[in-house]
Amino acid sequence: MNKNKNNRFMPIIMAACVVVGIFLGSFFSNHFSGNRLNIINSGSNRLNNLLHIIDDQYVDAVNIDSLVDEAIPLILAELDPHSVYISAKDAAAATDDLKGSFSGVGVEFVIRDDTIHIQNVIQNGPAEKAGLLAGDKIVAVDGKPFVGKIVTNQEAMHRLKGPKDTKVKIGIVRYGSNKVQTYTVTRGEIPTKSVTAAYMLDNTTGYIRIKNFGENTYPEMLIALAKLSQEGFKNLCIDLRDNSGGYLSAAVNMANEFLSDKKLIVYTQGRKSPRQEYRSDGKGSYQNIPLVVLINEGSASSAEIFAGAMQDNDRATIIGRRSFGKGLVQQQLEFPDHSLIRLTIARYYTPSGRCIQKPYSMGDDKDYEQDLLDRYQHGEFFSKDSIKHTGPAYHTGLGRVVYGGGGITPDIFVPEDTLGMTSYFKEASMSGLILQYAFIYTDNNRPKLNNFKEMMELSDYLSKQDMVDKFATYADKHGLQRRNLLIRKSHKLLERVLNGRIIYNMLNEQAWSQYINQDDPVIKKTLEVFESHAAFPKKPVAGKQKKLSKKR
Repeated sequence: MNKNKNNRFMPIIMAACVVVGIFLGSFFSNHFSGNRLNIINSGSNRLNNLLHIIDDQYVDAVNIDSLVDEAIPLILAELDPHSVYISAKDAAAATDDLKGSFSGVGVEFVIRDDTIHIQNVIQNGPAEKAGLLAGDKIVAVDGKPFVGKIVTNQEAMHRLKGPKDTKVKIGIVRYGSNKVQTYTVTRGEIPTKSVTAAYMLDNTTGYIRIKNFGENTYPEMLIALAKLSQEGFKNLCIDLRDNSGGYLSAAVNMANEFLSDKKLIVYTQGRKSPRQEYRSDGKGSYQNIPLVVLINEGSASSAEIFAGAMQDNDRATIIGRRSFGKGLVQQQLEFPDHSLIRLTIARYYTPSGRCIQKPYSMGDDKDYEQDLLDRYQHGEFFSKDSIKHTGPAYHTGLGRVVYGGGGITPDIFVPEDTLGMTSYFKEASMSGLILQYAFIYTDNNRPKLNNFKEMMELSDYLSKQDMVDKFATYADKHGLQRRNLLIRKSHKLLERVLNGRIIYNMLNEQAWSQYINQDDPVIKKTLEVFESHAAFPKKPVAGKQKKLSKKR
């Protein structure tokens, strides 16, 4: 009988024990969890728990999202220089250049005196259709004043960009009037061009300038090649100077157009990424055209993949200066809040087997960021003999020696042009005074400058305007003392940069390229190579190549 009674109360006793246990657990957790944590001792759990503790117990209220935004870049900085974190608010801007388009109003602008000045209006874009003109000053957006210290590039982008088909009211002040006019602009898709110039350098030589490798780079290049074909080009120059790279696939597709069947273009490999090869399919339409590729210290990533594929396959002559040296492959991963990380998952290797990634120390970006300045001070921009190769020697298909471990070294070195370089020009350039004056001159003379639709006629007009003297007077009033001797030494260089910027402001980037390429030493060397039929690399003389390798 007693035994049955005890069995009847057992469930009640056990339930009471569970309740007491929960109560005690909660008490000790709330009062002593700050002193002792019973968690798995792993890095990820420690970070998660740290954030929970801060959110739960820190003396002041903390924005955990902001804390994470600050912490993640510091963690990635302990890896390599190219693994980065992009916050949600910056993610769209970080990918717009490579996507091929974005949704906005379709204007290029500069900020002068805390006011947005429209520099160019995209042809057939929303702003042009609404009636906005180059030279207009934006003073209000959606009925609210937008001038003064609140005007920044980031804030302007935030207010002018937006979902397609949404409307924005823009208040502008037009040249010659103080009255504010309001225009309603319906946002639309605005193309972002990778190919910024495609024209004939001479009767037989086509020229294509590519500023990055985005989603539309390959089709844009095909369109440019079709245009040049109609003009009868027989030689081709592809300008990748200051091209910071982008999508690997764009570089592979481009390279495929110039290579015969089954040629290795590039391969990637990493700790968790098996070797993946990219080869040509033999369907390219320009496999036999004489080709020159231009690079400099600003050419990186996919630009180096393309240049490396052309060099290692002995397909083109590379001209310029040693490239940046980025041989790491990033994978883009998106968090639920739309922030991104670009994490290095592999290295890429050119067909000869070289990785052109320049040296770096994990967690130490200082020396890495200093590299280009060190190259300049060491004299590498001015002498090929000053180039230091840190990687081993490799060989192209013809047996030419090439080097890894620090960028693509060109086949023909052309030093940086220092003719006319003086301390006055450096200060004028670095202070921003040249760009400021070029814009002010453009803005004040638009009615006259609008009469010129071609680069040459605008260039001829500007050459008669004594632009350097006018600039020197402006600069003297804005903190740069007039120094006539140095100005005379730098006269041609100053005129070239000033006129080039005005041409860019009034016409477009292709017109600017045409203007500055007229007396560019690298372009002159390119034309010499084509004239001497030397664009296709030749097999080295055995003795000479052996001597060169020994010297290195």
